Formats: sequence, C-alpha cells, structure tokens
Amino acid sequence: MRSMGRIRPGLGLTLSALLTTSLAAASLTGPTAAGASSAAVTDYSITVDPDRAGPEIDDAMYGIFYEDINRAADGGLYAELVQNRSFEYDTADHASYTPLTSWTETTTGGATGTARVMNDAARLGEKNRNYLRLDLRGDGGGAGAGYGVTNAGYNTGIAVRAGKTYDFSVWARTENPSGTPLTIGLHTASGGTALATPLRATVRGDRWTKYTGTLTARATDTTGRLAVTAGGGGTLRLDMVSLFPRDTYKGRPNGLRKDLAEKIAALKPGFLRFPGGCLVNTGSHRAYEAPDWERKRSYQWKDTVGPVEERPTNANFWGYNQSYGLGYYEYFQFAEDIGATPLPVVPALVTGCGQNKATDDPELLKRHIQDTLDLIEFANGPVTSTWGKKRAAMGHPKPFGLNRLEVGNEENLPDAFFARFTAFRKAIEAKHPEITVISNSGPDDSGVTFDRAWELNRSAKVKMVDEHYYNSPQWFLENNKRYDSYDRQGPKVFLGEYASQDNRFGNSLAEAAYMTGLERNADVVKMASYAPLLANKDYLQWRPDLIWYDNATAWGSTSYETQKLFMNNVGDQVVPSEASATPSLPSGPITGAVGLSTWATSAAYDDVQVTSADGATLLSDDFSGGDAKWTKATGTGSWQVRDGAYVQSDTGAENTMVTAGDRGWQNYDLKLKATKRAGGEGFLIAFGVKDTGNYYWWNLGGWGNTRSAVEKATDGAKQTMAEDGTTIETGRAYDVRVEVRGRQVTLYLDGKKWGAFTDDKVPEPFRQVVTRDKATGELIVKVVNAQDAAARTRIDLGQGVKVRRTARLTTLQGDPDAVNSATDQPITPSSSTLDGVDTTFSHTFPAHSITCLRIATRK
Repeated sequence: MRSMGRIRPGLGLTLSALLTTSLAAASLTGPTAAGASSAAVTDYSITVDPDRAGPEIDDAMYGIFYEDINRAADGGLYAELVQNRSFEYDTADHASYTPLTSWTETTTGGATGTARVMNDAARLGEKNRNYLRLDLRGDGGGAGAGYGVTNAGYNTGIAVRAGKTYDFSVWARTENPSGTPLTIGLHTASGGTALATPLRATVRGDRWTKYTGTLTARATDTTGRLAVTAGGGGTLRLDMVSLFPRDTYKGRPNGLRKDLAEKIAALKPGFLRFPGGCLVNTGSHRAYEAPDWERKRSYQWKDTVGPVEERPTNANFWGYNQSYGLGYYEYFQFAEDIGATPLPVVPALVTGCGQNKATDDPELLKRHIQDTLDLIEFANGPVTSTWGKKRAAMGHPKPFGLNRLEVGNEENLPDAFFARFTAFRKAIEAKHPEITVISNSGPDDSGVTFDRAWELNRSAKVKMVDEHYYNSPQWFLENNKRYDSYDRQGPKVFLGEYASQDNRFGNSLAEAAYMTGLERNADVVKMASYAPLLANKDYLQWRPDLIWYDNATAWGSTSYETQKLFMNNVGDQVVPSEASATPSLPSGPITGAVGLSTWATSAAYDDVQVTSADGATLLSDDFSGGDAKWTKATGTGSWQVRDGAYVQSDTGAENTMVTAGDRGWQNYDLKLKATKRAGGEGFLIAFGVKDTGNYYWWNLGGWGNTRSAVEKATDGAKQTMAEDGTTIETGRAYDVRVEVRGRQVTLYLDGKKWGAFTDDKVPEPFRQVVTRDKATGELIVKVVNAQDAAARTRIDLGQGVKVRRTARLTTLQGDPDAVNSATDQPITPSSSTLDGVDTTFSHTFPAHSITCLRIATRK
C-alpha cells in the first residue's frame, strides 16, 4: 500500500463519458443500464479453441491482502469491543490521543476518586507498560456508590445484540486489604438504559490477577458503553479491560468479528497476504527495547505472538494505535480457517511509503534474517523446535504449511532493497528450499524504480515479483494485454495490490475487464489480490476498499461482488479464446486549457506563455497586470500576485489549481518559470485541462519530493504517463516547457528534454476469458461488457465440443455510478439459467455487466 501521497478518491466515473471518444458512435447511441433504453447494440464474436491447451491456473490465483488500514484490525476484523483497552494510546499514534482516549471518568452515589494512567514498576508487564490507577475515596458515598471509568468503543459505541453473550475480562490488583468490589455494566450512550444485567466481582490482593465474567445483552443497540465501577477506598489498578462477543468466527477466543470474517471467507481466497503494506517497512526496524523503545516501528512478528497481555502496542503508519491483539498466530489461524495459503511479508530494512531510507546496520540485518527463519519455524516447525513449541503452546501443534514468504514492500530504493533482499533470500533458500521467496517492483506499474527493480529481479532469477498499482478505470481498460508480452521464462508475477480509484460499479467493470487478462496470462500471473480489503466507514485513510463496515453492519462494495464472482469461478486451466474488438474511431488530439497548481507546497510562477504550433500567441502573462486571466478552479490555496509573480503561499493546501485559456486549445507550447518557495513537494504544471477532474499535469517533485511524473486524470482518477526521479530544489527558478502535438507530448526542463509520451491507447470495454473446471467438466465463460451498448455476441465453442443445452448464468449489472452501501446494495449477483446453448449460439450481454456462464460439456 502506498502512502497517500497524491492518491485521492476518484470523483466518480461515468464509463459512457470515458468511452465515447474511442468507441464507434453507432455503438453508443443510448444507455441501456437500469431502466434506460436498450436500443444500442454492438455485435461481437467469441471464438473458443478447445483443442489448444492454455496455461494451468494456480490454486492461489486469487486471494486477499490484509493490512491494518482504515482500522481493519482494532475496531474491525479483531472482535475486541473496547477501544484503548490497555491505556497505551499516545500522541505518537495520533496528535489527538491521550492514554485515556475513549475513556471517561464516571461516579455513582456521590463517590469520588481520581484516575491516572501510570507507567511505573507496578505495571502489568514490560511490554504492556501503561495501566490505570484509580485512587478511591470511600468517604462521601452512600450505599451503591462507586467511582470508575466508561469506554465508548468504536464508531457510535459498543454494538450488542439481544440474547448474545459477551465475555468480559480485566487484569486488576488492589491495595485495599479487604478487597475492592467491581461492578461491570453495559448501558446506552445516554446512560439511561442498561443493556445487560451488571456483572459483579471482588478484586483481592496486590498482585496482577485476571478476572473474567459474562454479560448477556437484553436489547440490540449500537451505542453501548462499558462501565467499570469500583467501590470502597484505597488504590485499584486496572489493565487490559476487554469485552469480546462470544460468537466470534469459528468460536475462537481472542477471535475475529464473525460477519467480516464470513464475508472474507465467502470469497474463497487462495491466499492471505499479511500484515502489510506500509506497516511492514516503515519506521524503526529496532526491536522492542523498554523503556526507551521506538514508538513507530516496522511490524515485527515476534511482538505479536504469545499471551495478548504480553504484546506491546505500536504506532500504526496510518495514524492510529495498533494493539497487536490480532497478530501472526491469529493471521495463520485465519488463513487455515478460510482455506487460504498464508503469505507473510517481512521488513527488508529499507523503508518505503514516502520514507525511503535504507538502514545500514549489518547486525540488525542479521537479526531480522534470523527472525524470518524463526518465523518459518513458528509456522512449520515440529513441536520439539523452539518456535514450533511456542506455536503449539498457543493451541496449534500442527504446522500451518507456510510455503511462500515476501521480503519487503514497495521500496523506492531498488538497489538498496535488492542487496538486502538477496541476503534474506540466500539464508532462507539455504535452510528452507521449499519456501518461495517473493521480491517486489516498487509502488507503481512503470517508471524508473519499476524498471530497475525488474532488471535486478530478472538477472538474479527471482522466482516471483510483487507488483502494485492503483490506477484510473481508463488505465485498466487500456491495459488488458499488459502481461501478454511478459517473458514466459522470467520471474512470475504476484499482483499483490491493485484497484481502480473509486468504489462505483464503473470501477468494478474496469477491474473485471482487466482480470480477464490476468487469467488469460495465468502462466505469468500466479496470484492477484485487490487492495485494501477492509474499511471502517468512520476511520478512513484510504478508498476504494473491498468490504465496508461500521460497529454493527458489514457490506461488500461493487468490487467485492466482482471479486467474489471471479474468485468463485476461476477454473483450473485457461481455454484459449478470442473476442472481436469494439469498433473504434480516432480519438483526436489532446485539447484543453493550461493550469498551475501546488500540493502541500508554496510556489511562484512567472512568464507564462502559450503559443500555437504556427507561432501565434494564445496566452502571455508576466503578472504585471494582476491575475485576471486565471480562474481558481478548485477553490483551495492562497493565490496572489507578489513581486511580479503568481504565488500560492499556503503550504498546507492540496491541489490548488488555477486555469487559463480555452478547452479547445490543441497543438500548442506552454512555457513558464516555476520556483518552489517552501513545503514538502515541488510544483504542478497542467495542460489539456477540461475541468477539475479531467486534465494532464506534470508533477515535478511529487510524492514528498522523491520523483516526478506526468499524470492523466479522467473523472478524477489518475494514471501515470511518464516518470523519472527528478526532485525540485527550494528557491531555484526552473524553465518549464510542455509541447503538445496531436496526442504526443514532449516535456523540457531547463532546456533539456525530460521525457515524452503518446496517449494513444484505446480503452477496450468488451473482454472475455474462458477456463475449464476439471472437476465438473464445465467451461467457464466470463464476459465483461463495460459500455453503454448491449453486446450481441456469437459464441463458438469449437468443433467437437458437446454441451448441455442449459447453462448456469450469473450476472452483475447496473448503473456505472452505482455504489453499494449499508442500506442499499444495487449491485448484487443475479443467477438464472440460459437455454439454447450449443456448440455455436448467440447471447446478448447487457450494457454495464459482468457475466459468468458455466456450460456443462459431455462426451
């Protein structure tokens, strides 16, 4: 997962708008989605060649990538209902956090006391350092008086269901020789309604002891609060205050939220990649060393196993605290429970996700390599081994069957990364040749880092390389054949993270079209996983996401339904097939106005000139007369003419675009001077600007001033057209020139050619793949029609193939702007049967649809 950088949610894709420039006008005469006219029809053919053997499809072709982003763990898949249960929240996790975040002091019956979070020798353990000290004053309180704390849980509160049982536990100790009575209650947010009969216990003795009990909900509510109230006087210490639903996935203690786990299991994933993502390779790589331990540390597996009260917490890269209650043992167990191959990712000691630093410490590298070898032993070792014994003690004597392991994640320093990767690989393969060690190619689908990483991986004959990219729907429709040209003898591809940049059905259609290309190239692409997997709607760092939820409800996005349809209908072997292309027209030259922008940076612009190819002046502005020629397109930033230049001075503002000129401009040169004044990035030069969601911009010094690229935005979603490692100096004036000719763009920086690209790819909205299910003998025909027009299609299954007359048909169809939500899921599968199937038959695939045909064959 990339740092947010310049990735932002799309503004919504309308596929008809995306495709109208490249598809024949005759095929787009009218929409056919949901209630619209069905007059528009385009004719296609699909020809299947059953006599040729296509590539075998790996059992782990499609899987899931889990990263603790959007509160995917605490407050998400991890079923714990108490937030900040061990009082470990810190400003290092989030600027607003305190050790009492999500807790409030409460009193009943006039009792008084003080609550303080402590970190001293009385703590529960060296890795669980904070605890809550309650100094109780027994005087002044009547019968039933008490003083304590109340927890608000996540989202709107603690969600409970009538009749369900919830397991409470707390670690406590008291200095009161006669003991301290505790009352544990569940009530609504207002405090007026009890949601369960209170639980009562007495804490005795001044040694940490775990107290447990159960609460049964009287009513269903999503605003619950857990109150822990103490009576009497003296000092009471509390830690690890916990409330778990008894009904976890598979009934496991310290388990997973059932509805989320079941939605994941319904995908039938072939693998589970965990725990990240940016969690893996950011922050310090040092071990937990109390008391002066690094708060922001890379995810290190040994911290996350053993009793939960002995696990530390850590600052999560995405801006909150992670408890490690959901750790490596639980990940391995979950993979086994859903029938997925576990695929852990370990840090390579080169940070990514915008940090981009290599740790040069041979002893630390040696320790991490040994930790990785210990991880393999934890997963697969016999119970007589050191770490196999640890696994058995946690409740799983049987090995987990680990056979793949990834080192690193999206490193932007390919040479530094690969040197360390090589050391890991050598040690792992020497001791465990059965383990496939997976490398990666950085955070993008192309560019300098990508090319260099692949060069290193190929020359070293690495078995598998992990590619990541998040692109516009148009990019996915244009790049269906991406893997057709990959070296069949080179490293295999693990597409570990990908998604189209929104959660509308139009995005899902583009993803589905692309997935047909993944399957057709199953000899190269061995595994693929959409990302991210989970998103708590009230704690969002990233979208799009596959599964959404709040504290009580979970729902699948339109992309979830797409992934599920493909993952449940993969097949064992590709059957070669060809589809006719969509009739297309030339898309014409790049047209549009020009623009200036910044991102978290102050910059100054001067001497802007736009001239046509024949030398005519279209725009000339030295800002001596103000900024009347410019329009503030996004409404952000602080633009003023200062000292004869146009200055954007707000270093906190993002995408501050101002525009000038005509949307009809074509074949022109844009020249200007640009100077970075302050901030974290460089400057942005826009051209071909249609509106705030459709343009090109040259992003000089982007991504934390680590690289530069030209990005194309289509309905708000972006794709990279050209890229290199250029960074921008503060205070230096740069001469910038952009030459637009037809669909060819050439870019110059300080008089030297920086790069060029031709934007001439045509999005293909009609894609197919055919596979065979060897167990059932069925042909599985998956067809994506991502356009406004229905696709009337002649399907030829090949000579000699005998089929049953009726096939099973599953379809996803709807408005490309449709979004699934908690209350409305317009995109869900429709199942039916299709009669009249033969060796050759016709079927019309609806507009904006994904269709799976399972055709039974017979001898």
